Amino acid sequence: MKVLHRVSAQVRVVAMFLASVLTVLLAACATPPPAPGTARDAVLQAWGQPTGRYALPAGAERLEYATGPFGRTTWMIDLDATGRVQQARQVLNEAEFLQVQIRAGSVGLSREELLRWIGRPGERRGGGWAGGEVWSWRYPTNDCLWFQASVDVNGRVTSAAFGTDPTCDAPSDRN
Repeated sequence: MKVLHRVSAQVRVVAMFLASVLTVLLAACATPPPAPGTARDAVLQAWGQPTGRYALPAGAERLEYATGPFGRTTWMIDLDATGRVQQARQVLNEAEFLQVQIRAGSVGLSREELLRWIGRPGERRGGGWAGGEVWSWRYPTNDCLWFQASVDVNGRVTSAAFGTDPTCDAPSDRN
């Protein structure tokens, strides 16, 4: 009976530890976007180091917080020249992707502009139809889709479209 009691106590300790780790992780995911006017230091304290930084006109800066490669959100936090938040937005969504498609198909878009707009992709692979790479982003959707952009060897976005995310359940006849 002593052994059973000791094992039971160990299981409780492990369960409490795992519960506390899960609570911390969930709290980190639940960090609300910073309000306009928030100072850069407060953003960095709450959100940590960004996954990317991009220069904007007039001395402003964009901080990227990507959750990839399997994450489905990327927050862009724009700071003015004084380091205060101007806006914070989640950019992995169909409205942003539509604008990327329009821009890529009309006036063109560079690799740097694409990164500054929707952040680093969750996946990059060689062999786009025009050479170069295919970049892919997962995003919050109930469909099994991801957004993809072809970036040619000159760093230009040649096309952008939605595709089937390969991490979705495969058909049962593939075994």
